Amino acid sequence: MKAAARAPHAPGAAALATAAQALQIVLDEGCTAEDAMARVALPAGEASAVRAIHTGALRWYLRLAPLVDTLLQPGQSMAPPLHALLVTALHQLEYSRAAPHSVVNIAVDAARVAGHRAASGFVNALLRRFLRERMELCARVDADATAAAAHPGWLLEALRASHGNAATQVIAANNEAPAMTLRVNLARGSRDASLAALTAQGIVAAPGLTASSIVLERACDVNELPGFSTGLLSVQDAGAQLAAEWLDAQPRERVLDACAAPGGKTGHILERTADVELTALDIDATRLARVGQNLDRLQLQARLQTADLRNDGWWDGRPFDRILLDAPCSGTGVIRRHPDIKLLRRATDIIGFAAQQRELLDRCAALLAPGGRIVYVTCSVLPAENQQVIGAFLGSHREFSRARPDQLLLPSPRAAGPAALTDGFYYACLQMRGSA
Repeated sequence: MKAAARAPHAPGAAALATAAQALQIVLDEGCTAEDAMARVALPAGEASAVRAIHTGALRWYLRLAPLVDTLLQPGQSMAPPLHALLVTALHQLEYSRAAPHSVVNIAVDAARVAGHRAASGFVNALLRRFLRERMELCARVDADATAAAAHPGWLLEALRASHGNAATQVIAANNEAPAMTLRVNLARGSRDASLAALTAQGIVAAPGLTASSIVLERACDVNELPGFSTGLLSVQDAGAQLAAEWLDAQPRERVLDACAAPGGKTGHILERTADVELTALDIDATRLARVGQNLDRLQLQARLQTADLRNDGWWDGRPFDRILLDAPCSGTGVIRRHPDIKLLRRATDIIGFAAQQRELLDRCAALLAPGGRIVYVTCSVLPAENQQVIGAFLGSHREFSRARPDQLLLPSPRAAGPAALTDGFYYACLQMRGSA
C-alpha cells in the first residue's frame, strides 16, 4: 500500500506565519494593526485565527519580546522577521490553550512557510528550551515592571500618576481581550426582547452598563445576531453609548457630529431623536463612507460631509444647536481593542493631541448657536487630553460653563461583570450662554 502523502506543513502554520508577518509590518512601519492585516495575504479560512494571534502578540509584545531575547546567547541576534515569528509562537505557548509541543511543531513549520527553512531547527531548539526553563525565564523578564505589565514605561507612569491604585484595574483591563457589546435601538425594540431573541439563538448575553447595552459572553459574527441586519442591534461599547445621552439632541435641532466616523455615535443620536437636522462630518472620505453604510443598515439619514472641521468651505453659516466632538486622542482608554497603541504611542504625542483637541474645541465654539451645547468626548484616560483641555477652554471662553459634572470612565476588566464593563472614556458637557 502506498503511504499517504505528508501534508506540506502542520495545520495552523500558515496562520502563525501570517500573523508574524503582520506583526513585523506594525513594528517596521508604525502602521496600525488593522492596516497591517489589510496588507497580508490571509490563508484560506484562517482569517480569524490570524487576527487572534496577531492581536494577542501585539497585546503582550512588551513582555514576549524580552522573553525571546532571554533565549539568545550573549551577542547572539536574529533577523527581525524571525524574532516576530518567535514572539507569536511564545504568545501561543503563554496565552492560548494549545498543547505546547503542538505549538512548537507549528512554529517550526511556520518558519518554513515564511521562507526561513534554514532556521527551522533554531526555532525548534529555542522553543523547546523555553518549555524546559519556562518558570525561570518568565521570572527573569517579569522582574521588570514594564515587561510584566506589557505596557510602555511612560504609560505606566502616567496611569499611576493620574489614577493611583485604580491604575492596576486599567492595566488588567488593557491586557484582556475586549468584550463584544451591543446597542439596542430602543426606538424600535426593548433590551429585554433583544436578550430573549439572543437566548433563543443560543447566544449567551447579559444587560450592560447603559439601558441600551447588552454584553455577549463570547464574540460572534454580526450576521448571527438577530436584528443586526435590520438595524435593531449595533456593536458599540457601553461607554461610547453615553455620548448620545449626554448630547440629548431635541427634535428639529441642528446637530453636528464633528468627527463622525465610523458612525456608531451618529446612528445612536438619530435612534434617540430621528427628527433632527444632523450633519456627520469627517476628514477621511473612506471612513465617512462607513458612516453612510451604518446609517443605511439602521434605516436612518444624515448629511454626510467630508471636510476638515477647522476649514470654512463645508459650513453654510447657520449655527448648530448641539455639537458632538469625539476628538482625536491617544486612545489610551481603548487599548484592549487596539493593542498596537502600546507600541505606536509616545509620551510626546500627548502634547500634540491636546493642542489639536483645544483647536477643535475652539472651532466648535465658533459654530455653536447661543444657548447651544458641546459634548466633548475622548477615549483617553489621561488628564492632559481631558480635564486640562476643558479647563483651558473654559478659562478663555467665559461664555461657556459646564452643564453637568465631567465623567471619566476607566476601562473595567471582565471580572467586574457585564453591568460594569466599559472601555475608557471622558465626557464633558459645555453650555453656551443664551443671547441677551
